[in-house]
Amino acid sequence: MATKRGGDAVIRQYELVEAVRTYDLTADEAALNRAYVYAMKMHGSQKRASGDPFFSHPLEVAGILTGMKLDHGTIITALLHDVIEDTAATLDDIKRLFGDEIARLVDGVTKLTRIELQSDRTKQAENLRKLVLAMSQDIRVLLVKLADRVHNMRTLHFIENPDKRRRIAAETMDIYAPLAARIGINDIKDELEDLAFAELNPDARSSITARLDFLRSEGGDIVEQVIDELQAVLAEGGVEAEVNGRMKTAYSVWQKMERKNVGIEQLSDIMAFRLVVADVAACYNALGLLHARYPVVPGRFKDFLSTPKPNGYRSLHTGVIGPYRQRIEIQIRTREMHEVAELGVAAHWSYKQGAGTSEGKKYRWIRELLDILEQTSGPEEFLEHTKLEMYQDQVFCFSPKGDLIALPQGAVPIDFAYAVHSDIGDTCVGSKVNGRLVPLMTPLRNGDQVEISTSKTSTPSPNWEQVVVTGKAKARVRRFIRLKRRQQFSDLGKAMLQKAFRQENHPFTEKVLDPLTEKFHVETIEDLYASIGEGLQSALEVVHAAFPQVRPESKDINVVPITKARGKTKKNRKDAIPIRGLIEGMAVHFARCCHPLPGERIVGIVTTGKGVTVHTIDCETLDGFQDQPERWLDVSWDDAAESGHVGRLDVVIANEPGSLGALSTVIGKNSGNILNLKIVNRSIDFFEMLIDVEVEDVRHLTTIIAALRATPVINSVERARG
Repeated sequence: MATKRGGDAVIRQYELVEAVRTYDLTADEAALNRAYVYAMKMHGSQKRASGDPFFSHPLEVAGILTGMKLDHGTIITALLHDVIEDTAATLDDIKRLFGDEIARLVDGVTKLTRIELQSDRTKQAENLRKLVLAMSQDIRVLLVKLADRVHNMRTLHFIENPDKRRRIAAETMDIYAPLAARIGINDIKDELEDLAFAELNPDARSSITARLDFLRSEGGDIVEQVIDELQAVLAEGGVEAEVNGRMKTAYSVWQKMERKNVGIEQLSDIMAFRLVVADVAACYNALGLLHARYPVVPGRFKDFLSTPKPNGYRSLHTGVIGPYRQRIEIQIRTREMHEVAELGVAAHWSYKQGAGTSEGKKYRWIRELLDILEQTSGPEEFLEHTKLEMYQDQVFCFSPKGDLIALPQGAVPIDFAYAVHSDIGDTCVGSKVNGRLVPLMTPLRNGDQVEISTSKTSTPSPNWEQVVVTGKAKARVRRFIRLKRRQQFSDLGKAMLQKAFRQENHPFTEKVLDPLTEKFHVETIEDLYASIGEGLQSALEVVHAAFPQVRPESKDINVVPITKARGKTKKNRKDAIPIRGLIEGMAVHFARCCHPLPGERIVGIVTTGKGVTVHTIDCETLDGFQDQPERWLDVSWDDAAESGHVGRLDVVIANEPGSLGALSTVIGKNSGNILNLKIVNRSIDFFEMLIDVEVEDVRHLTTIIAALRATPVINSVERARG
């Protein structure tokens, strides 16, 4: 990591070239020199908000990346990353002078910068979409962007507008620090978090920093003393180790205070120590020596050697009551692991993504972000799901074949299924955790072995959206709901339009609809159907637009004459639009006030943007729509109506042993399934409860009601309304 340099300490040209040559003997010195001179010339006399020459910024960015030992192409990109945006230089100029690869990298960073200048949240989300696409093609775009953000955050205090400072700091905390963590560059992550924390919550940071300074002064050389004792313990056991120690950063302390809801005085593990040893065997030897000498803090041991983090991080973590009765955290790793821990993907600067490489597998989360990108409906939804993907502590689970899947804390088997493959998630119906059958909503724990059962006929449930925690799973479920709603709106709209054509005595053909798409501002006939089904467009207006020369007086096709509707009519009505049992919350859904069932006379109420809500014809809620006949829609049950409908019962049951068991037995014997039960009133002698029972149709529910009324412990049973 490059050391921080003051505004007056500009890296000289030969210093930069020599710094790159120290670790990259194949570096193109001529190209580096040419980029240095070109950037300095193009930026000319431009100034930054600090008053420093603008050219100092790309130099500092290059210096940060040089400290990370990145290849000369990345350093050249750093020097040139602002020339297209802020000078007269063009992409063609960069391509001609430095080649296609550098031009592509510079173009990627430039596009991000242009979007980043917008303060609107949608623009910020679009920025992240572009960043994911760019870094999926070449991770060095992200590395340059992170170094650029580090230097901008170091000089943030020079920006006079406080709102702009807070926006930049919030974006840094929300997006760039988590991205740095995901590619394992902990130094950059820590610095970005601390600088953003200083802007977003200066009082808290000052308070914590003052407290940490006080602890240092009170403890004197406590860190050095702990280091000396740890080295002595390891030396006694024959393990050579380089030991370093430090106080935790102000932001990490604040996070722990927030998570545990305690004050800083109650935190005892604010010191962290790192042991760098020769090899993996020495890691475990050192761990054994420490655990043999000091009491172990329960629940603090983590083995990231056998199960590395998705960003490639490997280390042993443990917490002990160490020297001087200090509670400390210890990380044990090899030198190679230490480089990866500090520099992350930058430790493999020759890394090229590819599905067949181990490195490509290590950074599979980038491809998962691309999957989310394909599933989401817009930039803001992508931003939300990506934050879910980047944040949160992780749980490591295994497939039956032993493959490791890393998931966020709180993940459930549905998340696991989507992490394995999108198709498995879409069709999962059951799960086994450690060989035991469990619900799909069961939270997973570290080390769980998860087996997913699938069915080709299964589809995601809309309820999953409230349960899953990974961005990928949420994006897929929302996509399914969106497409399902769209299809149902389209089917409903087509049925409504066909009915309108019949009522107006016109033959229905899609050919007459082709010229109408432009008139109604839609792209396809399917869009026109969906617009009608969604209640955004009247079917009658479409018919009149198709046949403007014939425009007789007629009632709106959505209207059901209320007097007729309330009367007794035939069950299968010619003009009624058929519906079948549909997924709750879709374009056609069933009212919770009356719980309509197949076999009952029903009516639909059209709500703009939500489709149709189906009520029983005697539902009291319909009284509220008496003065809005245009919203009424005549509907009937499809002959192939699906089972799985809900009937709600109001039951008064005797308060005595075995009565609840008798009630559930009667319902079960009559092929009903209790979905929900709620006690709404209780007394010494009786309980009144509402019971949701899954049934096939109204006749099935009537049979269950009759059986319950014949049960001695049941005082009364009625179908619940309202």
